[in-house]
Amino acid sequence: MRLLLFFIILFTLSCEDKKTESNSLAKPTEETDVKIDTIAEDKVTKEKDTIEQEFPLLTEKNAMDFFLEYERENAENKVRITTDFGEIDILLYPKTKFHRANFIYLTKRNYFDNTQFYRVINNFMIQGGNTDDPKVKRKRRFIGKYLLPKDTKRGYRHDRGTISMPSSDIDNPHKLASPYEFFIIQNPRGEYRLDTDYTIFGKVIRGMNVVDKIAAVETDKADWPLKNVYIQKVEIIE
Repeated sequence: MRLLLFFIILFTLSCEDKKTESNSLAKPTEETDVKIDTIAEDKVTKEKDTIEQEFPLLTEKNAMDFFLEYERENAENKVRITTDFGEIDILLYPKTKFHRANFIYLTKRNYFDNTQFYRVINNFMIQGGNTDDPKVKRKRRFIGKYLLPKDTKRGYRHDRGTISMPSSDIDNPHKLASPYEFFIIQNPRGEYRLDTDYTIFGKVIRGMNVVDKIAAVETDKADWPLKNVYIQKVEIIE
Protein backbone atom coordinates (compact mmCIF):
# COMPACT_ATOMS: atom_id res chain seq x y z
CA MET A 1 0.00 0.00 0.00
CA ARG A 2 2.80 2.34 0.92
CA LEU A 3 4.57 1.44 -2.30
CA LEU A 4 1.46 2.26 -4.31
CA LEU A 5 1.06 5.60 -2.51
CA PHE A 6 4.72 6.41 -3.24
CA PHE A 7 4.25 5.85 -6.98
CA ILE A 8 1.06 7.98 -6.99
CA ILE A 9 2.91 10.90 -5.34
CA LEU A 10 5.88 10.50 -7.71
CA PHE A 11 3.57 10.50 -10.74
CA THR A 12 1.74 13.64 -9.51
CA LEU A 13 5.01 15.54 -8.95
CA SER A 14 6.23 14.54 -12.40
CA CYS A 15 3.06 15.92 -14.02
CA GLU A 16 3.38 19.19 -12.10
CA ASP A 17 6.98 19.57 -13.28
CA LYS A 18 5.91 19.05 -16.89
CA LYS A 19 3.08 21.55 -16.49
CA THR A 20 5.43 24.13 -15.03
CA GLU A 21 7.96 23.46 -17.76
CA SER A 22 5.24 23.82 -20.37
CA ASN A 23 3.97 27.09 -18.88
CA SER A 24 7.48 28.46 -18.61
CA LEU A 25 7.78 28.48 -22.44
CA ALA A 26 5.05 31.09 -22.88
CA LYS A 27 6.88 34.02 -21.36
CA PRO A 28 10.18 33.59 -23.23
CA THR A 29 8.19 33.40 -26.49
CA GLU A 30 6.52 36.75 -25.74
CA GLU A 31 9.87 38.26 -24.85
CA THR A 32 11.29 36.95 -28.12
CA ASP A 33 8.44 38.61 -30.05
CA VAL A 34 9.16 41.89 -28.30
CA LYS A 35 12.86 41.60 -29.13
CA ILE A 36 12.05 40.91 -32.79
CA ASP A 37 9.74 43.93 -32.93
CA THR A 38 12.39 46.10 -31.27
CA ILE A 39 15.03 44.96 -33.75
CA ALA A 40 12.68 45.81 -36.65
CA GLU A 41 11.97 49.26 -35.20
CA ASP A 42 15.66 49.90 -34.65
CA LYS A 43 16.36 48.95 -38.28
CA VAL A 44 13.74 51.40 -39.56
CA THR A 45 15.10 54.14 -37.29
CA LYS A 46 18.66 53.53 -38.50
CA GLU A 47 17.54 53.61 -42.15
CA LYS A 48 15.68 56.86 -41.50
CA ASP A 49 18.73 58.36 -39.81
CA THR A 50 20.89 57.29 -42.76
CA ILE A 51 18.55 59.01 -45.22
CA GLU A 52 18.51 62.16 -43.11
CA GLN A 53 22.30 62.15 -42.92
CA GLU A 54 22.62 61.62 -46.67
CA PHE A 55 20.06 64.29 -47.55
CA PRO A 56 19.97 67.16 -45.03
CA LEU A 57 16.91 69.38 -44.87
CA LEU A 58 17.98 72.45 -46.84
CA THR A 59 17.35 75.95 -45.51
CA GLU A 60 18.43 79.49 -46.32
CA LYS A 61 21.29 79.03 -43.83
CA ASN A 62 22.83 75.77 -45.09
CA ALA A 63 21.85 75.50 -48.78
CA MET A 64 24.78 77.44 -50.25
CA ASP A 65 27.39 75.57 -48.22
CA PHE A 66 25.71 72.28 -49.14
CA PHE A 67 25.73 73.00 -52.89
CA LEU A 68 29.30 74.32 -52.76
CA GLU A 69 30.37 70.89 -51.53
CA TYR A 70 27.86 68.99 -53.68
CA GLU A 71 29.00 70.53 -56.96
CA ARG A 72 32.57 69.37 -56.35
CA GLU A 73 31.53 65.77 -55.88
CA ASN A 74 28.77 65.62 -58.52
CA ALA A 75 30.14 66.87 -61.82
CA GLU A 76 27.38 65.53 -64.11
CA ASN A 77 26.21 68.08 -66.67
CA LYS A 78 23.78 66.37 -69.06
CA VAL A 79 20.20 65.45 -68.23
CA ARG A 80 17.24 64.07 -70.15
CA ILE A 81 13.72 65.34 -69.55
CA THR A 82 11.12 62.80 -70.69
CA THR A 83 7.75 64.45 -71.32
CA ASP A 84 4.37 63.45 -72.71
CA PHE A 85 5.57 64.83 -76.07
CA GLY A 86 9.04 63.28 -76.16
CA GLU A 87 12.56 63.79 -74.81
CA ILE A 88 14.52 66.99 -74.22
CA ASP A 89 18.28 66.72 -73.58
CA ILE A 90 19.95 69.57 -71.72
CA LEU A 91 23.57 70.57 -71.16
CA LEU A 92 24.17 72.30 -67.82
CA TYR A 93 26.80 75.02 -67.53
CA PRO A 94 29.66 74.65 -64.99
CA LYS A 95 30.01 78.42 -64.52
CA THR A 96 26.64 78.70 -62.78
CA LYS A 97 27.75 76.04 -60.33
CA PHE A 98 25.09 76.43 -57.66
CA HIS A 99 22.26 76.22 -60.16
CA ARG A 100 23.81 73.25 -61.98
CA ALA A 101 24.42 71.44 -58.70
CA ASN A 102 20.87 72.19 -57.57
CA PHE A 103 19.38 70.73 -60.77
CA ILE A 104 21.55 67.60 -60.51
CA TYR A 105 20.64 67.22 -56.84
CA LEU A 106 16.91 67.49 -57.48
CA THR A 107 17.25 65.06 -60.38
CA LYS A 108 18.95 62.50 -58.15
CA ARG A 109 16.21 63.00 -55.54
CA ASN A 110 13.61 62.29 -58.31
CA TYR A 111 11.96 65.59 -57.55
CA PHE A 112 10.98 66.46 -61.14
CA ASP A 113 9.31 63.12 -61.86
CA ASN A 114 5.56 63.62 -62.38
CA THR A 115 5.76 67.41 -62.23
CA GLN A 116 4.34 69.46 -65.09
CA PHE A 117 5.01 72.18 -67.60
CA TYR A 118 2.49 74.37 -65.84
CA ARG A 119 3.05 77.69 -67.62
CA VAL A 120 3.20 77.75 -71.41
CA ILE A 121 3.33 80.81 -73.66
CA ASN A 122 3.79 80.12 -77.36
CA ASN A 123 6.64 82.08 -78.99
CA PHE A 124 8.01 82.86 -75.54
CA MET A 125 8.83 79.96 -73.20
CA ILE A 126 7.64 76.83 -71.38
CA GLN A 127 8.02 76.63 -67.60
CA GLY A 128 8.17 73.39 -65.61
CA GLY A 129 8.91 71.80 -62.27
CA ASN A 130 5.66 72.54 -60.46
CA THR A 131 2.29 70.83 -60.12
CA ASP A 132 -0.86 70.77 -58.04
CA ASP A 133 -0.14 67.17 -56.98
CA PRO A 134 0.20 67.02 -53.16
CA LYS A 135 2.82 64.25 -53.48
CA VAL A 136 5.22 66.69 -55.14
CA LYS A 137 4.53 69.28 -52.44
CA ARG A 138 5.50 66.66 -49.85
CA LYS A 139 8.76 66.08 -51.75
CA ARG A 140 9.53 69.78 -51.38
CA ARG A 141 8.96 69.62 -47.64
CA PHE A 142 11.45 66.76 -47.30
CA ILE A 143 14.07 68.50 -49.49
CA GLY A 144 13.78 71.92 -47.87
CA LYS A 145 12.84 75.56 -48.32
CA TYR A 146 15.55 77.75 -49.84
CA LEU A 147 16.35 80.14 -52.70
CA LEU A 148 19.40 80.46 -54.94
CA PRO A 149 21.25 83.72 -55.67
CA LYS A 150 20.98 85.43 -59.03
CA ASP A 151 24.02 84.69 -61.21
CA THR A 152 23.65 86.66 -64.45
CA LYS A 153 27.17 87.84 -65.29
CA ARG A 154 28.58 84.72 -66.94
CA GLY A 155 28.18 85.90 -70.51
CA TYR A 156 25.13 83.74 -71.31
CA ARG A 157 22.12 85.11 -73.22
CA HIS A 158 18.49 84.03 -73.31
CA ASP A 159 18.76 82.53 -76.79
CA ARG A 160 16.24 80.02 -78.11
CA GLY A 161 16.74 76.76 -76.21
CA THR A 162 18.22 78.41 -73.12
CA ILE A 163 17.23 76.90 -69.77
CA SER A 164 16.90 79.45 -67.01
CA MET A 165 15.59 79.67 -63.45
CA PRO A 166 12.58 81.85 -62.54
CA SER A 167 12.52 84.02 -59.44
CA SER A 168 10.47 83.04 -56.43
CA ASP A 169 6.84 84.09 -56.02
CA ILE A 170 7.60 85.63 -52.63
CA ASP A 171 8.44 89.33 -52.18
CA ASN A 172 11.77 89.11 -53.93
CA PRO A 173 13.33 92.38 -55.13
CA HIS A 174 16.69 90.70 -55.78
CA LYS A 175 15.17 88.08 -58.12
CA LEU A 176 16.43 85.15 -56.05
CA ALA A 177 15.80 81.95 -57.97
CA SER A 178 13.14 79.38 -57.15
CA PRO A 179 15.20 76.15 -57.08
CA TYR A 180 12.36 73.77 -57.96
CA GLU A 181 11.38 75.33 -61.28
CA PHE A 182 12.92 76.18 -64.64
CA PHE A 183 11.93 77.59 -68.00
CA ILE A 184 13.10 77.00 -71.56
CA ILE A 185 13.12 79.83 -74.10
CA GLN A 186 11.10 78.85 -77.17
CA ASN A 187 11.09 82.17 -79.03
CA PRO A 188 13.24 81.82 -82.21
CA ARG A 189 14.42 85.42 -81.70
CA GLY A 190 15.42 84.87 -78.07
CA GLU A 191 14.31 86.82 -74.99
CA TYR A 192 17.27 89.06 -74.19
CA ARG A 193 15.25 91.38 -71.94
CA LEU A 194 15.50 88.62 -69.32
CA ASP A 195 19.31 88.52 -69.28
CA THR A 196 19.87 90.73 -66.24
CA ASP A 197 17.13 89.23 -64.07
CA TYR A 198 17.20 85.46 -64.48
CA THR A 199 20.02 82.96 -64.19
CA ILE A 200 20.85 80.90 -67.26
CA PHE A 201 22.28 77.51 -66.28
CA GLY A 202 22.02 75.38 -69.43
CA LYS A 203 20.73 74.88 -72.95
CA VAL A 204 18.76 72.33 -74.96
CA ILE A 205 21.07 70.19 -77.11
CA ARG A 206 18.35 67.85 -78.44
CA GLY A 207 14.58 68.04 -78.52
CA MET A 208 13.66 71.62 -79.41
CA ASN A 209 10.92 70.12 -81.59
CA VAL A 210 9.45 68.76 -78.34
CA VAL A 211 9.67 72.23 -76.76
CA ASP A 212 7.79 73.63 -79.77
CA LYS A 213 5.06 71.00 -79.43
CA ILE A 214 4.57 71.81 -75.75
CA ALA A 215 4.56 75.56 -76.46
CA ALA A 216 1.76 75.06 -79.01
CA VAL A 217 -0.76 73.42 -76.63
CA GLU A 218 -3.95 75.23 -75.69
CA THR A 219 -3.89 77.06 -72.35
CA ASP A 220 -6.26 78.88 -70.05
CA LYS A 221 -6.04 82.59 -69.16
CA ALA A 222 -3.35 81.80 -66.57
CA ASP A 223 -1.21 80.09 -69.27
CA TRP A 224 -1.79 76.64 -67.69
CA PRO A 225 -2.28 73.95 -70.38
CA LEU A 226 -5.89 72.82 -70.66
CA LYS A 227 -4.56 69.26 -70.77
CA ASN A 228 -1.75 68.65 -68.28
CA VAL A 229 1.72 68.24 -69.82
CA TYR A 230 3.71 65.94 -67.56
CA ILE A 231 7.42 65.59 -67.00
CA GLN A 232 7.45 61.83 -66.64
CA LYS A 233 11.04 61.71 -65.39
CA VAL A 234 14.34 63.56 -65.42
CA GLU A 235 17.52 61.48 -65.49
CA ILE A 236 21.24 62.07 -65.73
CA ILE A 237 22.76 60.89 -69.00
CA GLU A 238 26.35 62.10 -68.48
